[in-house]
Amino acid sequence: MGNSYEDECRRSLAEEQAKSLAGTNNWEHVDRERVHQDWDVLYREITAFLDGGSLPGDQKIQELVRRHFDIVSRFYTPSREAYVGMSLFYAEDEAMRAFHDSYHPGMVEFLDAAIRVFAEQGSGFAPSAGAEASAWSGDTKDRQRPAGFEASAQPCVQTGESRTAAALDRRVGR
Repeated sequence: MGNSYEDECRRSLAEEQAKSLAGTNNWEHVDRERVHQDWDVLYREITAFLDGGSLPGDQKIQELVRRHFDIVSRFYTPSREAYVGMSLFYAEDEAMRAFHDSYHPGMVEFLDAAIRVFAEQGSGFAPSAGAEASAWSGDTKDRQRPAGFEASAQPCVQTGESRTAAALDRRVGR
């Protein structure tokens, strides 16, 4: 299924998520609606950069990946390997791939490459200051949807949450 590093990343993700789920009553502390709103805003921003030809290692993309990492860290702070494992999970789990690629057909591969750059740079692996601040802060009313993304094509936050929870349940063997 992959090389030994990728296998280690998958294993780290599964172990760290299982430990976190068990220790937090299935992430009871997380405002999942807000998390999915913040991810929605973030993925729309990444889509605009993807459409503009940005590369995974570009500074602005790495800043967006940092925001992704900070959102993930609301659940638990993953190790470098678990974070790369998450990008593998996005690619290998059918529901997660469909969810992410609903924003852009190249989203999963782009996130994988950008997350790997972020991990290789050793950018902290602890939440940055303001990790709890919502990506909704600031004026978003004038933000335009990227071309080709109709309102009906956007995933429902609740549906995305359900798919994510179900995928995580499968990942940790529940």
